[in-house]
Amino acid sequence: MTRTPQDALHTAAYVTPAGADWLASASASPRGVQALWAGAPTAAVTLPCGTAFDVISMDALFGRRVVGRLWTDGPGTGPVAARGGRVMLFATPGTAQRLPALLGWEEWGETAPPLLCYGRGDAVTVPPLFPPDPDQPEAAPLEYGARETGARRPAPASPPPCRRRAGWSRRMSASPGCPVPRYCCGPA
Repeated sequence: MTRTPQDALHTAAYVTPAGADWLASASASPRGVQALWAGAPTAAVTLPCGTAFDVISMDALFGRRVVGRLWTDGPGTGPVAARGGRVMLFATPGTAQRLPALLGWEEWGETAPPLLCYGRGDAVTVPPLFPPDPDQPEAAPLEYGARETGARRPAPASPPPCRRRAGWSRRMSASPGCPVPRYCCGPA
């Protein structure tokens, strides 16, 4: 069987056991998330932000430049996922709250493309531990403990970038028909 470059990219996207433990630690019940993944390792799972990680989502082109810059001029980057023309950078909890002020202070607020910041009270759908078989139909994301974790209904389609509204929560998820997010690591 011959492999295409796309096949190599597809099989390179996976989560290490330590990475899976870290992602699961965001849940109120990490063992429950691990049990879901044990039963369905190719399913995406919705997890809350703000405890183990925040997520900064940006346009794919800008995100690729950011990841490349972090690798060449900075400390590198942590986990990165790509989905539907967006790049999701997993960041330290609290980043979603601090980033808008930092961009304003650096006078980048008007020049940077719109960023979506997911922090405490928000939830994101994280990619599966292993990429699904491209020949199999895509599974809907699993939600573990939505009541315990505070996962909420999706917000309106066009939330303002990195801004908070009282009582308003955002959630990034892979809906049926949309590509499931995938992890990538290393320079873009």
